[in-house]
Amino acid sequence: MPEPHAQPARGRTGIMLPRDLPARDVLPYARRAEELGFEQVWVVEDLGWRGGIAQAATVLAATTNLTVGVGILPAGARNVCFAAMELATLAQFHPGRLIIGIGHGMPDWMRQAGSWPASPLTLIKEYTSALRRLLAGEPGPANGRYVRCEGVVLTETPDSVPPVVLGVRGPRSQEAAGEVADGLLLAEPAAPAYITASLHHLGATATTEHPEIVTYDAAAVGDDEEATLARVRAGLEAIGEPGWAAHLDPLPFAAELRAYRAACSDGREFARTMPAAWVRELSIAGTPDQARAAITARHAAGATSVVLAPAGPDALASLNSLARALPHRP
Repeated sequence: MPEPHAQPARGRTGIMLPRDLPARDVLPYARRAEELGFEQVWVVEDLGWRGGIAQAATVLAATTNLTVGVGILPAGARNVCFAAMELATLAQFHPGRLIIGIGHGMPDWMRQAGSWPASPLTLIKEYTSALRRLLAGEPGPANGRYVRCEGVVLTETPDSVPPVVLGVRGPRSQEAAGEVADGLLLAEPAAPAYITASLHHLGATATTEHPEIVTYDAAAVGDDEEATLARVRAGLEAIGEPGWAAHLDPLPFAAELRAYRAACSDGREFARTMPAAWVRELSIAGTPDQARAAITARHAAGATSVVLAPAGPDALASLNSLARALPHRP
C-alpha cells in the first residue's frame, strides 16, 4: 500500500503560472522560477484556456525539484476514475512533487459545459473521497449520488500519495474539506485573518493533523511602493461582490470595506481608490521587505504554501522582482 504524503513543510513560497502566459514562455517561466528559488509552481485550469493536468505534466518534466500544484480541477469536469489514473501517473513519474487542487468550478463555466450539479457540495465530497481512495490503491467507495466507481482499483499507484486540497470558501464547504481532503486552497486574496478563519472551519472536521493550506495572492514587488500597489489593484476588483461574505467577515475592516464598496460605482473604481492599507492586507505588494513581511504573516497564520500571482503585463519579466521577496533571501 502506498505511503501517505509527508507532513507538509511550513513556510513554502510558490509562483502561479498565469493562464494567459504565451505557450512559448511556459517552460522558460517554470525553469526560471526554479532557478530563483521558488519551491512551487501552480498551474491554472480555467474553461477555454489550458488543461491543468497537461500543464502540470509538462512543467514537472521540464524541472528538477519544483513541486507543481494543479489548481483548480473542477470536480464535475472529469470522471473520477480516469482523473485518478492521470494523477496517479504523474505522481509515479514525479514522486513527491505534485499537489492536487479540486474545486466546484465556476458555476457559469460549469453550466456551459453541462456539468453543474444540483448539489455541488455533495459532488465535491463524493469526488474527493473517491479520488483519494483510488490514488491510495484502495477500491472505489460505494456509488453515490454523483460519483460511481464502486470496486474500481488502480493497478498503477504512486509510492507517495499526493495531497488533495479543496479550493472552496465558506464555512460549510471548508468544513467538508476537513472531512474528505488534505487541506484547503484559498484561491482569493488570503489576508492572515482569512487564513485563520478558514483553518478554524477546517479544524472542526479535519481528518489530518497537519493540513495543507495554500494561498493565492496578487503580487508585485519593487522599490517604488506606490507603483507596486497600483499593479495589484486590478486583481482586487471582485472583492465585495455577492458571495464574498465568508471571505470578508474575518477582516478587521470588513464593515468599512462593505460600505466603501457600496458607495463605488463598480469594482474597478473600488479597487482603484480603496485605501492603501487594505491593498497591502489583501495582496503581497510593496518593497521587498514589505512583501516578505506579508508572506511571513501568511505563513504565521497557518499557510503552508504562499503562492504569488504576478500582477502586471509581463509575468515572465516580473519573476526577478518577485523573487526579491522570498523569505530566505537577504
